[in-house]
Amino acid sequence: MKIIAVGMNYAAHNKELHHSLELAEPTIFMKSDASLLKDGKPFFIPDFSSEIHYETEVVIKINRLGKNIAERFAHRYYDEITVGIDFTARDLQTKLRSQGLPWEISKAFDNSAAIGEFVSLAEVGDIKQIPFHLSINEKIVQEGNTTNMLFSVDRIIAYVSRFFTLKIGDLIYTGTPAGVGQVHIDDHLQGYIGNRKLLDFYIR
Repeated sequence: MKIIAVGMNYAAHNKELHHSLELAEPTIFMKSDASLLKDGKPFFIPDFSSEIHYETEVVIKINRLGKNIAERFAHRYYDEITVGIDFTARDLQTKLRSQGLPWEISKAFDNSAAIGEFVSLAEVGDIKQIPFHLSINEKIVQEGNTTNMLFSVDRIIAYVSRFFTLKIGDLIYTGTPAGVGQVHIDDHLQGYIGNRKLLDFYIR
């Protein structure tokens, strides 16, 4: 099982992080299977960072084997969706970027990919118009809609499958909108697609 993630896929988020790139193709990075945090288990703040940020994202699950998938056929390769958190050690990422070094360890560390309960895409509607949000301690802190993606889910699948064979069970984190921020011990995170809560866990 692979975890494939898309960076800089919402213009407003790029602006808040002061990225001025005009992207012609999706920006892709990977997380390991050890990154997965599921079943409502708590996220423990690691000792190598003092600035862990949440990044709320729509996540899709691949349901069939595919390579070099044409964009017009990409919709056949997923039928389940959820909301997830791409945890980022922002202080570590900033340091590595400033040195021109790869920043994988700031994104792909253990338990950095929280994942909610998957539901049928048929239950939540058009993949191009999915509203989602994150609440921390009962307050909405981040909201997004897939209509604002720079690169659609189908475009992402077509692009990624040029480089990686997609396999059943692979996950794609599709990017985060504006509103990312730091988590703290005892925070209660709840992630929603529409009004449906799919993710619920604590920071420890």
